[in-house]
Amino acid sequence: MNVPISEDQKKRVPFGGAGEKGGKILASAERAKDKRSVMVRLWGYLSSQGRKLLLVVFLVAAATGFELLGPYLMGVAIDKYIATGNLRGLAFIVCIMILAYIMGSGITLVQSLIMAEVSQDTVRHLRKDLFSHLQTLSLRFFDQSSHGNLLSRFSNDVENISNVLNEGAAQFIAGVLMIASVTVVMFMMDMKMALVTISVMPFVFLLTKWIAARTRKGYRMQQQSLGILNGVIEETVVGQRVVKAYCKEHDVIQSFDRLNLDYRDSAVKAQTYMTVFGPIFGFLNNMNFAMVACAGGYFALKGSLTVGSVAVFLSYSRQFFRPVTQISAMYNSIQSALAGAERVFEVMGEEPEIVDIPDAQPLTNIRGDVIFEHVTFAYEKGNPVLKDISLHASPGETIALVGPTGAGKTTIINLLTRFYDIESGNIYVDGQRIDQIQKNSLRRQLGIVLQETFLFSDTVMENIRYGKLEATDEEVIAAAELSGASSFINRLPKNYETPLAEKGSNLSHGQRQLLSIARAILADPSILILDEATSSVDTRTEINIQTALLKLMEGRTSFVIAHRLSTIRGADNVIVIDKGEIVEQGTHIELLAKKGFYSRLYMSQFKGRSISDL
Repeated sequence: MNVPISEDQKKRVPFGGAGEKGGKILASAERAKDKRSVMVRLWGYLSSQGRKLLLVVFLVAAATGFELLGPYLMGVAIDKYIATGNLRGLAFIVCIMILAYIMGSGITLVQSLIMAEVSQDTVRHLRKDLFSHLQTLSLRFFDQSSHGNLLSRFSNDVENISNVLNEGAAQFIAGVLMIASVTVVMFMMDMKMALVTISVMPFVFLLTKWIAARTRKGYRMQQQSLGILNGVIEETVVGQRVVKAYCKEHDVIQSFDRLNLDYRDSAVKAQTYMTVFGPIFGFLNNMNFAMVACAGGYFALKGSLTVGSVAVFLSYSRQFFRPVTQISAMYNSIQSALAGAERVFEVMGEEPEIVDIPDAQPLTNIRGDVIFEHVTFAYEKGNPVLKDISLHASPGETIALVGPTGAGKTTIINLLTRFYDIESGNIYVDGQRIDQIQKNSLRRQLGIVLQETFLFSDTVMENIRYGKLEATDEEVIAAAELSGASSFINRLPKNYETPLAEKGSNLSHGQRQLLSIARAILADPSILILDEATSSVDTRTEINIQTALLKLMEGRTSFVIAHRLSTIRGADNVIVIDKGEIVEQGTHIELLAKKGFYSRLYMSQFKGRSISDL
């Protein structure tokens, strides 16, 4: 049974990724583009292959020469050997023609192989620069961008550029050389016939310009629609558990079908003019051939042109018009590549939000003294998440951050790690403002176990080693034992060499958390950050982890975010946050004695009362 979709439902996109999150990028894709600057930037990548390009141009010129030689020899054969019945001369010139065509084909093969290498090297550098630039961008960019849309720029947009460079660049050079060479040779042979042959060029130019003006916008919208579609596919695959849990298969199919239809419509619009292009140019080509044949026949009857010359001009008319048609068609294909390049360069044009100042200093011999001084921060302007936060963590202290969901606990961690920059106030580590510290130097001193764990598609050993790439296998195993992860790792099929599925989906949530903790232990940080580090493990495992973490936290400044307040009883200072403000702070015992917000929060976990009742 088909369920009717309301207009409001038609506007929605599953999971919000390709719609809301992709809004920033998609909006920029609708702005007017500077085609010249895009072409200049692309040429900058191509020009790095300068020597190979020069070789390609030389080979294309040689192949063009051999292609021109064939028709010319045909004319000579007709006038000098066929007309006179000289079979020996005819056989000789036919052999030369065959050799010319073989040489031309061989050279074309070599230049195609070289051009393939040039294009792939160019695209490799472009893809590398795009990926490298993404690593410099701040988390805010990824928060506001659809992951599927970004992947579309890596795959579809870059592939469009690759196809045009690989198949079109040498063809374009060959076409230009062929047109120029044929034109020169024809004018040298007979000016009147040359003018007849090139008489269609104004129509070709106007038609190409008219079509190109309409296809470029269509190709840009096609790439944009494909980016949205990829975003939905990526998020639906990742969120498949949620889809099945809520029985939304039918809904996501309908939503996908709508977006798929949108992509189909934009692709049809983009390619409609291109579809018309072929038949029209075929007609012009045949008309040109007929005009040359009629004019050539007339001049031959008048005696001003030989039959062999007519045959040469007929062949040259094909050789002249074929690259004209190819270049014109390629011009429209280039529109798709330029649309892709625009989208790639849009990302590369994004400026990183978090950058080191010119005289930023490294953080060395860290003690772990952390101060927040009247810090205010908002992810979106006008909607502050933290308001005038001040706190002090002395070296070796354990600071617990507690409060309702959305109070701002994780945001404090995001600011300490400098994933975001604060709006006002200051944050100090060992007396240095963190915006004056090299951000990589700062982050190397931090060991982070986030609430949302992420594991790579690699072995267990390498996932733990990510915390310290130069660590030995023995150090990795020791970290796993300290975290308590070794107990389940030793039960895996290949122990530490067991490969993990994407995002570690072949492990339980608790097991993934244990590996994340082992990774942080291996990093041996000066400041430890635990964001709900034990939230996904059973009570027995939690006790083991807590024992290991207590050993790890000795002598280190630690920030612990926990909803289960029983896990932070031993903290040196418990900071209670509500609605972005510090409402209480003190030790666990002191806060319970106050019978304030923390006490009510603590007791609610044992009495089953909700926070709204407090």
